[in-house]
Amino acid sequence: MNDSISSLRTWLGSGSINIFGLPFSGKDTQGSLLADLFNAPMISSGQILREQKDNQQLQEILATGALVPTELFEEIVIHNLSNSRYEGRPLILSSVGRWFGEEQSVMRATTAANHPIRAVIVLDMPDETVWQRFEASQKLHDRGARADDSRDVLQNRIDEFRQKTMPVIDVYRDNDLLITIDGTASREEVTASILKKLQEKATRDRSQ
Repeated sequence: MNDSISSLRTWLGSGSINIFGLPFSGKDTQGSLLADLFNAPMISSGQILREQKDNQQLQEILATGALVPTELFEEIVIHNLSNSRYEGRPLILSSVGRWFGEEQSVMRATTAANHPIRAVIVLDMPDETVWQRFEASQKLHDRGARADDSRDVLQNRIDEFRQKTMPVIDVYRDNDLLITIDGTASREEVTASILKKLQEKATRDRSQ
């Protein structure tokens, strides 16, 4: 393990990193890479919610591209943050808490479970790039059969992010947790940028 990753592991400890971005920004891809680097479980709120196949109300909401109500999010997702299997290990979170106000529940839950949020990463990209990646994905059929992968639903997901999730990101910015990354770069460049910015944040945190 190189020294920079070892240093980041020490800084992160059993803390957590939350990753946000528009659809097709590479949240789960980068989250998986970070999970491997830090030997950390990855918790994706989207995946957890999609797996609730028996909850018809939830699946109908997801199929429209809308965010699920906060009460459903807290009922289904939040308790995963305190799973005893994760004790003493860091967590990589993929868009956990996407509606304004949910960030408070996430911060409380992660702190209580000894996984305090150390950084929040936003993979920034314009809508145009989202649509380009959507079209490429449609040709490759590389995401399986997802009910939310259609043009109308994707537009709704973009709108939900702009209207409901950006205020969440602003809260993390106010708490000096935010790291913004150019999500239009290649996968390797995005990963390198994330690690560089995490190292910079770790250095700042140690100096405080």
